Amino acid sequence: MKKILVLFSIFTSFFFLAGTNAKACELNNSVPVTSLSAGFDAWKVVTSAMEECGNFTPTLDQEYRDKLVASLESNPSQFTMAGVSASTNVSVLDAGVTRPLDDLVAKYGDSLQDNQKIVIDGKIMAIAMMTNAQHLFYREDILSDLGIDIPTTYDELLKAAKVIKDAGVVDYPLGGTFKSGWNLGEEFVNMYLGFADSFFDGNMPAVNNNDGYETLKMMKKLTEYMDPEYLTSDSTYVQQQFQQGKIALANLWASRAGAMDNAEESTVVGLVKFASAPKAKKNGKPASTLWWDGVVIAKNVTDEEAEAAFKLAMVGLDPANLGANPEAAPWLSNAFDPAPSNIGAILTAKSGAAPYPASAKMSTLHGVLGAAIGDYLTGAATAKATLEKIEADYITAATEKGLL
Repeated sequence: MKKILVLFSIFTSFFFLAGTNAKACELNNSVPVTSLSAGFDAWKVVTSAMEECGNFTPTLDQEYRDKLVASLESNPSQFTMAGVSASTNVSVLDAGVTRPLDDLVAKYGDSLQDNQKIVIDGKIMAIAMMTNAQHLFYREDILSDLGIDIPTTYDELLKAAKVIKDAGVVDYPLGGTFKSGWNLGEEFVNMYLGFADSFFDGNMPAVNNNDGYETLKMMKKLTEYMDPEYLTSDSTYVQQQFQQGKIALANLWASRAGAMDNAEESTVVGLVKFASAPKAKKNGKPASTLWWDGVVIAKNVTDEEAEAAFKLAMVGLDPANLGANPEAAPWLSNAFDPAPSNIGAILTAKSGAAPYPASAKMSTLHGVLGAAIGDYLTGAATAKATLEKIEADYITAATEKGLL
């Protein structure tokens, strides 16, 4: 297991200086470059700036994490560069499919802050562009009309959901990224960290306990106020539920906040506001995790392609470009003041949310969680059986990977 030494000051990176406007690309790129990343607004901002430089083809795919390693493993790589998160970067590191960036940073990375340089085993292996966290989105008008205070705990959230359901003002009081697989696993991770501090005892799983039971129980209570198809609900689905006026509350990624006021696709412009992720227990920490998203460059491309990709990345991550788009993300840049849409991420971080515990064993457990929890939520398995299955399946998978 690689020890990740991330030069990443999460709590201070949110407070930025006033900034500048974006400018047209001054780089005339002659080398064909391709990228694979998620498709949320922040990646659209970054890749759009890169496209202006020519010979660049981005692929924005919400299922990118399922294709990431395989596409970079081919020789030559299917993509010159890729977007990763704190979690998906572990999988590409384990596969050995990305290259160190130290030389390129020295040549072309003058605009980068130290907290953007993701250092793994002494080498810069990724460039972070933004922080991210799941936090509370809420319809301010609905809460105000019904006399509901902004929920700060999940018990308060459930009480608010009942009032909203009884009032019948939306299709479903709550939305949630409960899609089977990675999303559902992340929901467990977030909630569990609201109750406990660690998932492991050494390399052995440590979730088959009362904290694990309370986590499952709370997740099931939340589903009672969601669209019955919650096991197919990912971030895009919840975003669209908000934009179409179908839900009133959800824990959703900060990277989706800017889309709430996109007049071209949202019917609730100005009505969705943001707060810290609720706490799982009254005096605990927010049930969320802090992340980063950023850029890596494939190992199996030529040095010329890698250099062209890095120079394009610096165009996309130019402080002027980020500063011109403050609504798109909580950028890691000193170029501007944070937008109101970023306040939820700021409050979640300041309230003590833990960083996502990225590691090979966590990736293994995350996958097991996403596959096992659905049966409990639908009533096909008990909490006891689900926690036992999680433990057993992790031991099997971790043993196969050499972690045990």
